[in-house]
Amino acid sequence: MSKQRIRIFVTGRVQGVFFRQTLKAKAKQNDVSGWVKNLKDGRVEAVLEGNTENVTRLVEWAHGGPANAIVEDVEIRNEKFTGEFSKFDVAY
Repeated sequence: MSKQRIRIFVTGRVQGVFFRQTLKAKAKQNDVSGWVKNLKDGRVEAVLEGNTENVTRLVEWAHGGPANAIVEDVEIRNEKFTGEFSKFDVAY
């Protein structure tokens, strides 16, 4: 299977709505590693690594987010797969 690394920046009402915790749970379900964190400007940033199909599934989910989120934009940056992560973490 093809491996992929994506960095996303999610804009909208995405802090205080369990975005990070829900993304972590979905990453675990989909065998995706990396991290997610809140940014000071109100966005959420995440790095996702795994097989292309699973990473794509999480990126698609990020366009809607959890129930109380209002996602206005998702900026997607393709990066070189490194395999540096063994799990998915919420960074602070």
